[in-house]
Amino acid sequence: MTERNWRTTEVAIAVDLAVLTVRDDALQILMVERGTDPWQGSLALPGGFLDDNREDLDAAAERELAEETGLDLNRAHLEQLRTYGSPNRDPRRRVVTVCYVAFIPDLPAPTAGGDARAAAWTPVGSLLKAHTELAFDHKRIITDAVERTRSKLEYTTLATRFCPPEFTVTELRKVYEIVWGQALDQRNFHRKITAAEGALTPTGKQTNRHGGRPAALYSSGPVSILHPPIPRAIAHSGMNGADS
Repeated sequence: MTERNWRTTEVAIAVDLAVLTVRDDALQILMVERGTDPWQGSLALPGGFLDDNREDLDAAAERELAEETGLDLNRAHLEQLRTYGSPNRDPRRRVVTVCYVAFIPDLPAPTAGGDARAAAWTPVGSLLKAHTELAFDHKRIITDAVERTRSKLEYTTLATRFCPPEFTVTELRKVYEIVWGQALDQRNFHRKITAAEGALTPTGKQTNRHGGRPAALYSSGPVSILHPPIPRAIAHSGMNGADS
């Protein structure tokens, strides 16, 4: 094709947000109920189109989140998950969306606004069931966002942010089990997380709030990257041993 015959494709740019957290002992994601067509009444990720050609993508993501849910994540870490651009993903026109993902503790209940009829934290497990239908290609996006979050726990200390300031290895392991969706071998996890340099800081205190013998208390360590990482391969269905 020569430059004279070449034409740009008219594409609308949108942003979507996959905001995940741990609530009520489950991995949950922020969802809205669409108040307009297409997919009116269906569950969807919060998001929308850029305001104009001058709006930055990051700014658009923060604006859409605030407008549709009332949440302000200006100080939180949003990272781009990937871009989705299948020709038929939106019946209105060709739409390319840039999806952002965040995994953040201590988030309040959302308040619906903008084009959203309702907004709520929703367990990921219920959304990814085969019979559950979501707007657009948002089930695929959620699947990718969950996998990104699970992989981050393998090589970062992000899980410690979901624990109290002083926590036991049992409490930390529970965060991993909720996010990974599988039980972990207690002894293997204890050995690996305490061997990761700088991941945890011993407080010198103990607690028996879990019952049984006292367990050591830790606080978050100074590093953000786990070395060595903790692969999900250490997980299995058994629950052996105890924390020390």
